[in-house]
Amino acid sequence: MNWRRWNNIIHRDLGYLCFGLTIFYVISGIAVNHIQDWNPTYQIEKSKSNIGPVLNQGRLVTNQEVRNILEKLGTDSAFKKKFQPDPDSLKIYQEGNVFDVELLTGNVIHEKAVKRPFLFQVNFLHLNHPKKLWTWFADLYAVCLGLLALTGLFVLRGKKGITGRGAWLTVVGFILPLFFLWLYT
Repeated sequence: MNWRRWNNIIHRDLGYLCFGLTIFYVISGIAVNHIQDWNPTYQIEKSKSNIGPVLNQGRLVTNQEVRNILEKLGTDSAFKKKFQPDPDSLKIYQEGNVFDVELLTGNVIHEKAVKRPFLFQVNFLHLNHPKKLWTWFADLYAVCLGLLALTGLFVLRGKKGITGRGAWLTVVGFILPLFFLWLYT
């Protein structure tokens, strides 16, 4: 069996093996590329409510008062931190929640982070949040993509292969990222 036949077998089988993962990375990659336009992992749901005036102006809110506010809102009274940017307002941070409280009026804006179905999971993998074994698996996938690219150079022969039009397209494939590096740095 000649080397070209082995090349094509490796290219074909790696292509089948990497197809599913590549689709996951494509979806996540497009979503994450547009992070300046939207949050690809979480959807932020906002709601408004009123719990009545909390306290008189000009006083710092205590931890117990924060727990009381959260109870009035009907949520768990545990919180990560509080921030009082001025005497009339308070921000309360919980896991996945932010409450913006106007102390004098009792108006509350609640922002809740809700995981986007499917996108949360694919972004979790793509951004390597699991670490550990997934890091090694992702590295193996990257090596497989490199082999796919390399073996792909030699699938076709002649004018349509690497000695013809394929050479020009390969050169363009190197020039494009270099051009954008030059343009943006």
